[in-house]
Amino acid sequence: MGTILGGAGVIGLAIGISVRDTLENYISSIMLSVRQPFRANEHVLIDEYEGKVMRLTSRATVLMTMDGNHLRIPNSTVFKAVILNYTRNPERRFEFDLGVDAADDPVAAMQLGLDKLKSLRFVLDHPEPEAFIQTVGDSNIILHFMGWVDQAQTNFAKGRGLAIAATKDVLEESGFTLPEPIYRLRFDSGVEDALKSGKPEIGTQQSADVRRPKPHVDTREATDVAADNTLDEKVAAERANNTEDDLLDEQSPVE
Repeated sequence: MGTILGGAGVIGLAIGISVRDTLENYISSIMLSVRQPFRANEHVLIDEYEGKVMRLTSRATVLMTMDGNHLRIPNSTVFKAVILNYTRNPERRFEFDLGVDAADDPVAAMQLGLDKLKSLRFVLDHPEPEAFIQTVGDSNIILHFMGWVDQAQTNFAKGRGLAIAATKDVLEESGFTLPEPIYRLRFDSGVEDALKSGKPEIGTQQSADVRRPKPHVDTREATDVAADNTLDEKVAAERANNTEDDLLDEQSPVE
């Protein structure tokens, strides 16, 4: 009898947990449909899950990840999650660090970098680009640069990458040294004597200061920072062929 009662208790507990989860998910679906925290095709980060919103069903929120896969998140998880919406405000700030030699003038380097960022057609004039000294080390000074782009017109990742390349180039062309890692080596007396008595090798590699000529390359594709609409088109096609219920309502106010 005790075994039967114990088994019944375990079964009852399992059913209770299942019913609780189902009820929690159902209530979360209703609350999300009322709150409308996002629209279809918006780029969101729900906790650690990132993608474009496809639909909100009675059971789950469906995203298309940035690599084109379908991701279903239980609505109970979405309701309690921290949601970052990249689409709601089209203006987005990018940031990056560049180092200069400790002997260089960091203020002059910052000004050169800012002037270059302001000259890039995809970097917004307002808010203006900014820069400040991040850290000062034994052999380098780290500068932190910031700028803004309009995500509706500019691919964020490409824009940031080209801004880094352009700022790096203008600093190097102006004589600033982007420092390399410096390592201090200590040898015992035996190794030191062996190094001193060794003969220099013949045919050593050319100095790192001598740069090889750069081949002519058509960079138009690499420098195209126009917004990529591939995912938008995929989401639109999925929504057009969708047979599931969708609780997202374009006419309802968003949260």
